Amino acid sequence: MCNVCKPPLPPQEATKSCMDCKASYCNECFKLNHPWGTPKAQHEYVGPTTNFRPKVLMCPEHEMEKVNMYCEVCRRPVCHLCKLGGSHANHKVTSMSSAYKILKEKLAKSIHYLISKEDQVRTQISDLDVLIKQTEENGQLSEREAIAHFDRLFETLQERKTEMLRSIDQSRNRRLDQLKGQVEEYQGMLENSGLVGYAQEVLKETDQSCFVQTAKQLHVRIQRATESLRTFHPASNPCFDEFVLDTSKEEMLLKEMCFGGVPDPPLIDLSRSRVYNEATICWRLSDDHIATDHQLLEYRRLDGVDSGSWRTTERVYGASTVVCDLEPDSLYAFRVRSCRSSMYSPYSPEVTFHTPPAPAFGFLFNDKCGFSAERLVLSKRRDSVESQAGMAFLLASERVQTGSYIGLDYIIGDMGITQGRHFWAFRVEAHSYMVKVGVASDTKLLEWFHNPRDTSSPRYDQDSGHDSGSEDACYELSQPFTLLTLGMGKLFIPKASASSVSSSSALVSTAASERVLPMPQRVGVCLDYDAGRVYFYDADTMRCLYERQVECSGTMYPAFGLMGGGRVHLEDFITAKRLTFYP
Repeated sequence: MCNVCKPPLPPQEATKSCMDCKASYCNECFKLNHPWGTPKAQHEYVGPTTNFRPKVLMCPEHEMEKVNMYCEVCRRPVCHLCKLGGSHANHKVTSMSSAYKILKEKLAKSIHYLISKEDQVRTQISDLDVLIKQTEENGQLSEREAIAHFDRLFETLQERKTEMLRSIDQSRNRRLDQLKGQVEEYQGMLENSGLVGYAQEVLKETDQSCFVQTAKQLHVRIQRATESLRTFHPASNPCFDEFVLDTSKEEMLLKEMCFGGVPDPPLIDLSRSRVYNEATICWRLSDDHIATDHQLLEYRRLDGVDSGSWRTTERVYGASTVVCDLEPDSLYAFRVRSCRSSMYSPYSPEVTFHTPPAPAFGFLFNDKCGFSAERLVLSKRRDSVESQAGMAFLLASERVQTGSYIGLDYIIGDMGITQGRHFWAFRVEAHSYMVKVGVASDTKLLEWFHNPRDTSSPRYDQDSGHDSGSEDACYELSQPFTLLTLGMGKLFIPKASASSVSSSSALVSTAASERVLPMPQRVGVCLDYDAGRVYFYDADTMRCLYERQVECSGTMYPAFGLMGGGRVHLEDFITAKRLTFYP
């Protein structure tokens, strides 16, 4: 219709469309808007259309420039300014005519190919129509079969329900009859009723022969009633314990009931999963040869105010995911299930993890401050350190002849702590001879690094196990460092008085046998700078093994001392330096 006709006249059918005005006109309106002798008279017009494509394509980045080249990298038309100094300056371009020819040939070939394959396309459309019909029929059949299976289950349940309720009803009626009969028997013992009333009437008999004949049998009944009164027992037990029904197994089976095509549940891999203030949960998929679409991980807190409700992560298209914003010092449960074609597997068995008591503290080993390159080997990532008992260590052992001891080689973290609570974890290789782990202040570290002493001397080492009075006295005082000894697959709890160890610690005994524990696979350290206490944990179970006071003066650093062959590896979350810290 004409775009220009004005009311009150109805719009007329268009006879021409102006490509410059981008409008359609009837004959009269076209003459009025394109008068002779004006520039508009030179406009290009075509038959009526609604497709007003521009005659010349303009550059979107340079609005006044026409596109005249084709960028082969971006596959789009560009102008000469784009090539000279624009975003396509370093791109390969070709002339528009060349691009036109090449693309036209490609398009023509593609169209010719599709036309030549028209019979094949029609055949595939027919095949798809058949598949659509089969899908509808098979879906309806599966639905009917599922309904039939559930109907049979309902019938079976109804039959069992009727039978079991009938058994309860029969037992109840039998017991009621027995108890009611006992009530009637005992009511006969009451005065002027039943047996007692009959006996009272017999006593009024004056005929001796009649009395003797009646009283003999009556006396037996009276004796029996008297005995029953002395040894009272209810005729029936009112408890129905034998009718208690446990359906937990059946309920579990019903919950796990699924179609034959449902995937098997995955299993959470405890050896690779780690939970701190963020949780990295890994799992192993089933051996099913058919791939799953995605997995869903659910988790919930088992202690605290918000415990109970499960939270679900986004879809996971792999075998691991990260859960953020976990509360410190809390117990969490995790489970995962797979999905294939909208059918979910049963949940994996639940696993529990305990988060550390403080935020994760990220650091790497410091390769500058006091680092002994002769006896310590640091990895390229600075996340593991190894003590090698090489020639330098052997030469140093000559000091033993003079009554001295070989010193520890210390290494510290490259980040220090000046406030708050922080937690870090690491692994000590089982073959390690002796490794000391803990914290030390910057002033104490300067003393160790710049004024070497026989730090493995029993009199100097605070947890050497040497039973000396000086050691006990040392432990009564708060020191600017605390180190725990591990080695040869063992962890050694320092000998200390009960006053220096919190009652919540796992061990306070000074007995030598009770101060030696199996070395945990992963050891955790928590420093509470403000409270001046340091805690040592089994990082797998978050069980506190030992704690004591420490003098937090200046900057405190994670400290490690190695002697002989040994290796310490920081946990990945410590070295990642990407976790969200708590305030």
